[in-house]
Amino acid sequence: MAVMENVSISFELSLDPFFIPAGARYPIFFVGLAIYLFSAACNMTLLGLIVAKRSLHKPMYFILFSLPFNDLVGITAMLPKVLSDILTDTSSTYYPLCVLQGFLLHMYGGGILFILAAMAFDRYVAICSPLRYNTLMTPKAVAAIIALVWGLDFIFIFTIFVLQARLPRCKSKLMNVFCDNPSLLKMTCGNTLINNIVGLTNTALMQIISISIQVVSYVKILIACLVTRQNETRSKAINTCVAQLVIFFSFEITSTFTILSHRFQHVSPDLQKIMGMLIFLVPPILNPIVYGLNSHEIRRNLFGHHNKVST
Repeated sequence: MAVMENVSISFELSLDPFFIPAGARYPIFFVGLAIYLFSAACNMTLLGLIVAKRSLHKPMYFILFSLPFNDLVGITAMLPKVLSDILTDTSSTYYPLCVLQGFLLHMYGGGILFILAAMAFDRYVAICSPLRYNTLMTPKAVAAIIALVWGLDFIFIFTIFVLQARLPRCKSKLMNVFCDNPSLLKMTCGNTLINNIVGLTNTALMQIISISIQVVSYVKILIACLVTRQNETRSKAINTCVAQLVIFFSFEITSTFTILSHRFQHVSPDLQKIMGMLIFLVPPILNPIVYGLNSHEIRRNLFGHHNKVST
């Protein structure tokens, strides 16, 4: 009997569900389902366009491909499970699945930072060295950039979860509606000092690397825009940069609100959970819309408006 109890403690976890008023369960579920389907459709459309349209087979869009893919992973790893729990009025999961969900969600968060840094670097080369762009951004260089984006993301996140997995776990109640590293760490009963130091260090390094590349790239782009006399080039550069900055700030703002909501004791637990979910909801919904509306090539391929120019 003791063995059975240990197995249960090891693998089955209970989550901390939302408080849902009577009669609100189905409306909340269908609103959440609509959000997920809309986001999935937008991101899959963007992925499909980049794969299917030869006119989008360019370094910029090969790098951009990682963004809707990452958004699709993030929202799929989180929202369907939460909606399933709301609909069935259950709040349990298994430890291996919980760790997998947490790992994917953290990969999503780091992925946004590194992908936006890679996109900023691509725009810097395109705008500041247009004559050398094709020489510098070769297929091998683009593949190396994409591999570096996902490689760095994997190393930083894998390190955090390996350190978390080494600690003994003495609780089976996870105080969230989805799994992440902080919630998993709170269920352990060992010394978490190293985990906290490495976690904060990795998070800081990811932010510093991403923001440094973006700041340097956009400052040089801004200088190039001020110097150039070609209004069309300047307008195109500004539009591209604005789209990427909107995506970056939307992610940083939702992340900041989430962090702040956990720092104030008077914030209700349900509000904290909602704020935590926004990181995985807002960017996947906003990103494809921003790029779809802002990119002339994507709009043209999406709606089939092919303007033939006589030569």
